[in-house]
Amino acid sequence: MARRILVTSALPNANGPIHLGHMLEHIQTDIWVRFQRMRGHEVYYVCADDTHGTATMLRAEQEGISEEQLVTQMRIDHLQDFNGFLVNYDNYHSTHSEENKFFAELIYQRLQERDLIFTEEVEQLYDPDKKLFLADRFVIGECPRCAQPDQYGDNCENCSATYNAVELKNPKSVYSGTTPILKKSEHYFFDLAQYTDFLKEWVRTEAVQPEIANKLSEWLEDGLRAWDISRDAPYFGFAIPGTTDKYFYVWLDAPIGYMGSFKHYCDNTNHVTFDDFWAPDNHTEVHHFIGKDIINFHALFWPAVLDGADFRQPTRLHVHGFITVNGTKMSKSRGTFILAKDYLSHLDPEYLRYYYAAKSRGSADDIDINMEDFVQRVNSDLVGKVVNIASRCAGFITKHFDGKLAAALDNEKLWNSFVTASSSIADYYEADDTSKAVREISALADAANQYIAQHEPWNLIKDPDQKDKVQLVCTQAINLFRLLVIYLKPILPAMAVKAETFLQVDPLNWENHKAPLLGHKLAKFKPMLTRIEMKQVDKMLAASAPSAASDTVLSTAQAQGTQPAEQGQYINIDDFTKVQLKVAKIIAAEPVEGADKLLQLTLDVGDHQRQVFSGIKQAYDADQLVGRLTVVVANLAPRKMRFGVSEGMVLAAGPGGEDIFLLSADDGAVAGMDVK
Repeated sequence: MARRILVTSALPNANGPIHLGHMLEHIQTDIWVRFQRMRGHEVYYVCADDTHGTATMLRAEQEGISEEQLVTQMRIDHLQDFNGFLVNYDNYHSTHSEENKFFAELIYQRLQERDLIFTEEVEQLYDPDKKLFLADRFVIGECPRCAQPDQYGDNCENCSATYNAVELKNPKSVYSGTTPILKKSEHYFFDLAQYTDFLKEWVRTEAVQPEIANKLSEWLEDGLRAWDISRDAPYFGFAIPGTTDKYFYVWLDAPIGYMGSFKHYCDNTNHVTFDDFWAPDNHTEVHHFIGKDIINFHALFWPAVLDGADFRQPTRLHVHGFITVNGTKMSKSRGTFILAKDYLSHLDPEYLRYYYAAKSRGSADDIDINMEDFVQRVNSDLVGKVVNIASRCAGFITKHFDGKLAAALDNEKLWNSFVTASSSIADYYEADDTSKAVREISALADAANQYIAQHEPWNLIKDPDQKDKVQLVCTQAINLFRLLVIYLKPILPAMAVKAETFLQVDPLNWENHKAPLLGHKLAKFKPMLTRIEMKQVDKMLAASAPSAASDTVLSTAQAQGTQPAEQGQYINIDDFTKVQLKVAKIIAAEPVEGADKLLQLTLDVGDHQRQVFSGIKQAYDADQLVGRLTVVVANLAPRKMRFGVSEGMVLAAGPGGEDIFLLSADDGAVAGMDVK
């Protein structure tokens, strides 16, 4: 029986570009949607840009344009990136829309009517320099539970605790770096605590993954607090009805953006009605794909708000983890914060779609992009195994049999084993465990290649009496390839189109796996995917690493400002506070071949090691430096030099040449400590 399914991905924020972390979720969603459509189900996939909030307002201010201009341009840029990775939405909208405003106000009105909204005076963190209240994500400090530094004002990435921003220790505004003050204001609250029993039951349904339900249960047992749904002016968003200086908090209208985007689609296509999917007690499905960092909004606030406003709850939350690169968090300073557009400038999008699918297990575990593994998997699995099946056999069919397949298969048992695998592969897709699906498909590809190797059509064709056997063997192989293409089509839609052109068939669906393609004429084979060269990956990484200043040494006169600065080169105290200085221990040093002034230093900055090229060779022999301490600019973007990548800048004092001085190891400083 065909299912009716509405699917969403979490809304990307309109104040920044799309990176590979965003792409994980949207690729996972697109794969699931394509699979469901291949199965014959009625599926709608919508998304939108998350546009409101202080961050958008300040970004527009920095760019010297209006918020509306910013969100319009960012939506165009975002959609271009997503389309570049073959993500196929039915509708991609914006939360700054009439549809979203309508539903935000409607939901608010219904919650008010059920006495689920109340007001209360609260103390908030306020940036006296920027003259605005600080949203949770724009204040950082030490976690009040585990004391981890540099945590946002709503939850801790280290211990997963949730808290109010005023609970942070040593808070700082991310805008100005100043210590915020407490200021009182009247706010509007949704009485989430009334939904404690409802949510305790809901999170234990099939809508929520078991490990996510366990985490949610911890929060539920601690007791739910009322949810602040308002923000003070100045704020880019929708004004709360009946007020002049209060706005809906972005996290109220952001998930409502799913509804707004779908309503926009309904009104512009007449394919489906809004109430078919959002009215309570219907038999359709709503699926949200989200990251584990926003489960509190989607698994606690959202279902409660929907119930209070007389809308249905999600059928299922598909929660994934974060992306790391080579084992560490994506980092601008390390050149691993890879933008979608930089990837697309150097590599085929289907490489990443396949790699993400191969690593996705339907859980909230983090996924690591290891560049060497990435290259190996694509070259081995896709080019070396799957495409290789067709390329090895198509030429024989074209040259010796006028492109026509035989009227029968050579090995029915092998064919049936491939057909039978469709059931388990489909189950893996349904459960988001594409890792197991890919593993099983890869094993089938191995079996197909072994079959070809056993029969050696390149040798059989030399014997005129074996010509018919060659046609049978190659027909068998081409049909096994066709099944693999069907199973991989949700992951590799562009390659599937190329395969369909080669096979000269209509777009393949899941049911096509049941019968072989026999007595059928093929088109001439053309390459469908090419191997990745590591130099392509290196170029992508280089494009992702911002360039750094060329100087590696500051003299005392320059550092103290006693030399006149060139016109336009002065900085103010706000610029200076952005510089992160740390004391580092030099644990290795060696001359750089071909460079008169450079030494290659390996620095211990406390929690990790990094490499820096420094122009102090005239002042120090390399072996003199090991064990000494120095000050390093720790947040300077890496710079790719012809000798390697320099990950920071060593600071030294002196007029230059032989008179350059670093800290002594006797100074008692600790590696990694901040320089105040």
